[in-house]
Amino acid sequence: MGGKIKKIELLAPAGNLETALAAFESGADAVYAGLEKFNARERSDNFSVDDMSRLIAYAGKNGKKVYVTLNTLIKESELGEMVEYLAQLARLNPDAIIVQDIGVLRLAREYFPSLTLHASTQMGVHNSAGIAVLERIGVKRVILERQVTLDELREMRAKTTMEVEVFAHGALCCSLSGTCLFSSWIGGWSGNRGKCKQPCRRRYYSQKGNGFFFSPGDLALLEQLRAMREMNITSLKIEGRLKNSDYVRNVTSAYRMLLDTDGKDPDLLSKARNVLSKSLGRKWTEGFTSVKSMKELIQYKSLGVSGLLTGKVVDKHPDGFVVSVSKRIYAGDRLRIQPESGDEGPAITVINLRVDGRWCKKAGKGEYCFIKSDIEVPINALVYKIGESHGKEVSTAALPEPRIPIDLDININAEGVKVKILSTTPPLVWEKTESIASADKRPLIADAVREEFKASRSDELRCGTAEVHIDGNLFLPASILKQFRREFWDWALENIDPAQLDVTPFEPLQRFFDDYKAMTPAVISDPRETIEITSTGDKPGKKNIHVASPVYNIDKWADEAVLPSFCPEQRLSGLKSLIKQTYERGYRRFRVTSLFQLELLKDYNDLTLTTSFPLPVCNSMAVKELESMGVDRAQAWLELERVEIEATVAKSVLPLEVYRYGRPVLLATRADVAIDGMIKDQRGNEFRVIHGKDGISRVYPKVAMSIPRIKNTLDFYDLTNARWNETDTSQFNFELGWS
Repeated sequence: MGGKIKKIELLAPAGNLETALAAFESGADAVYAGLEKFNARERSDNFSVDDMSRLIAYAGKNGKKVYVTLNTLIKESELGEMVEYLAQLARLNPDAIIVQDIGVLRLAREYFPSLTLHASTQMGVHNSAGIAVLERIGVKRVILERQVTLDELREMRAKTTMEVEVFAHGALCCSLSGTCLFSSWIGGWSGNRGKCKQPCRRRYYSQKGNGFFFSPGDLALLEQLRAMREMNITSLKIEGRLKNSDYVRNVTSAYRMLLDTDGKDPDLLSKARNVLSKSLGRKWTEGFTSVKSMKELIQYKSLGVSGLLTGKVVDKHPDGFVVSVSKRIYAGDRLRIQPESGDEGPAITVINLRVDGRWCKKAGKGEYCFIKSDIEVPINALVYKIGESHGKEVSTAALPEPRIPIDLDININAEGVKVKILSTTPPLVWEKTESIASADKRPLIADAVREEFKASRSDELRCGTAEVHIDGNLFLPASILKQFRREFWDWALENIDPAQLDVTPFEPLQRFFDDYKAMTPAVISDPRETIEITSTGDKPGKKNIHVASPVYNIDKWADEAVLPSFCPEQRLSGLKSLIKQTYERGYRRFRVTSLFQLELLKDYNDLTLTTSFPLPVCNSMAVKELESMGVDRAQAWLELERVEIEATVAKSVLPLEVYRYGRPVLLATRADVAIDGMIKDQRGNEFRVIHGKDGISRVYPKVAMSIPRIKNTLDFYDLTNARWNETDTSQFNFELGWS
């Protein structure tokens, strides 16, 4: 299914307007950026609605694209605010939105169909079955899990024509995407909500030694670009929305340099690597692209800090600190002060520095410089340069002012086209009579019409939402469609007064709130408790449902088969066969832990399907989406607090199950982890590392999770790594909540 090799899109990060423009000037075809909430990099500057509107307008006029990130999990109490965000985005009309939560995906598809959907890497899609599921539910592009090898990617790509985006450069998370609970467990700062405190970068201690066991180097795939091109990868993504414009400029320039050639010139590769070296990252690695690279990814004896080591803190004062300089520091440089523990240290911009009592613009190697700052820093902390001051400045003054969106209802039939402008009261209508023929091969599609009508020439007006209705199987040459668009906008600019436009929230908002108000909870017909037992030998009570894995030979006590959440492409056929064998043995209950499994189960019509960790279900819209995919009951996401679980239950169309007891996996990785058994950090938090037979290392908490029963829910007890009635337990986020 690969077909003719196409040009690969180069996609760069943008934490603010200056960085976005630096990316475009350096050769990026597109940028991805977030608004102020609901994105996985909430610590970056992010965009106001007005700034995002200006960026989208600029990109559109210059043949570039903008993708807006909504790639976090959403609580039930946030659904209303999320719908309002989606309404704003529908008016902004970005080239796509990037989504993690399947509840948000459903909201966008049902109420704002003009929005193009990309599935975030946080969805954890790692095989062709997962791609197939998302394609069925309206996703245009999948951003793959980072822990996929090139061989797996090649095989996967050959089985789909769907757009596929992969990460090519930047910082790597140790955990499988969208499943990490590590940061949340130690304090409620969820990596799935853009709040990660990076506990994987800490130093850990054990009886076998200590080190940075979960801190990988940075990804750099310059040398793999030819292979990516041959696989028809749609887009190469650069990580780094927390980085400044210098970083984005250097990395984008390096990759652009090679993408514009056949990649065979060794001198050009050397030049690109030299440009890339200025990006001040961690040690380069090939990430998870091969079994070999996974083994070399984590150098646990080295502090996994991003940046160029420039000195060490040797003294501190109430108004600043003294650095013994090993590499030159300039006023204006961005520095990170890194504690020896490996915990993420504070970042500062050098405004004032002093050498030998004199204020100056730079400090050289071997000098001691005083840096004025009100941030508390520890003695002996290492100082890393993470951004330079003397890069090219980017001006945002030339960006267009925000344009007012007008919402359109476009109808095309055999007799012509009619466009109704929904943002005026009463709605204005433009019509064009034209005989339109039936299509023999390539019928007109709504997306093509919508894309064409986005191209407004006005400095004041632009297309907001565009509902497109095509009556019949019609053929319309691109030149005629373009003519329709030009004539419509010429007419609109003469007949619409921007001051009289209604820019208040529109009909889909009210429709959502009406639909939401009418939702009622499911009735639980089978109140039996559920227990997962695969290793302890404890037998379930008569009223319980026993869950076990077919991978480890379901025993005679089992009622339900739980499927593995990670299945590389080469093992898909084996898992499919195992499911068939399990079905033939009489099993009709299956526990779904990842969306890809719904593809493997779709041909069986007499199953009872329950979703389970690590498949995230945080809100009633996610439940509703799962119901439409054939799921019979769902397990609430483990990070949820009591009030959010109760709110979700009140609107859940399926029975909701709660993980009440057990030791959940906090982090799972395909990287080679050099330690097993018990470990602890400097704060005294303790964990257990277990290497699985499936090639995945998992981190579990020392204490078991235990929370009270919640009314109108089903109970789930996980005895895989826990015993009944343990005294050392934690309620996780149940009472305190998560951010």
